[in-house]
Amino acid sequence: MKMKKYLAEFIGTFMLVFLGTGTVVIAKGGALTIGLAFGLAITIMAYAVGGISGGNFNPGVSIAMMINKRLAVKDGIFYIIAQALGSIVASAILYSYVHALKLPSDGFGQTDFPNISAAQALGVETLITFLFVFVILMVTSEKYGDAQMAPLAIGLTLAFLIIVALNLTGGSLNAARSLGPALFAGGSALSHYWVYLLAPTLGAVIAAFIAKFMGSEEK
Repeated sequence: MKMKKYLAEFIGTFMLVFLGTGTVVIAKGGALTIGLAFGLAITIMAYAVGGISGGNFNPGVSIAMMINKRLAVKDGIFYIIAQALGSIVASAILYSYVHALKLPSDGFGQTDFPNISAAQALGVETLITFLFVFVILMVTSEKYGDAQMAPLAIGLTLAFLIIVALNLTGGSLNAARSLGPALFAGGSALSHYWVYLLAPTLGAVIAAFIAKFMGSEEK
């Protein structure tokens, strides 16, 4: 059933946002801890439900998969809706925890760029998303990929890219990951959300074409 695929994307994105931003908000982790939290979350869920939905958990990944015809457009649209809902629900639960338990918090794991310009943030997020999605497309390709090792490679790539970009843009690489926290944090995180919507999309589109040129879609 297709509903299983959509539910898998919802749960996977929920786990990614809940564990990742929870590490920021509740555990007060540093860059290494935060990067590993997101990386391990996506690795775990890729192994858990990747066989059901493909384990996208990211609108940019779904867009790249649609461009390279690995994912039907109709399914891709529902994947993106499920991913957005997973992020929002995860952030809503985290928000309720923080307020119910009266935890000290200066945010909800939102992504923002207080120290650089919007153009610079756009460039950073486009670049890191391109690298991330390119790795995904190559390690999951029939010709070059390794199904058993792919989730680990993807998780490590995400972790290290977040560590690199954390103090610049928050290291989003994922429009869904930034959506839920932005809605609950408000302020500049919400007004700057367009960067985290546009940049990952651009990076993913570029990755789709370059990966295809490199042979990712060859049998």
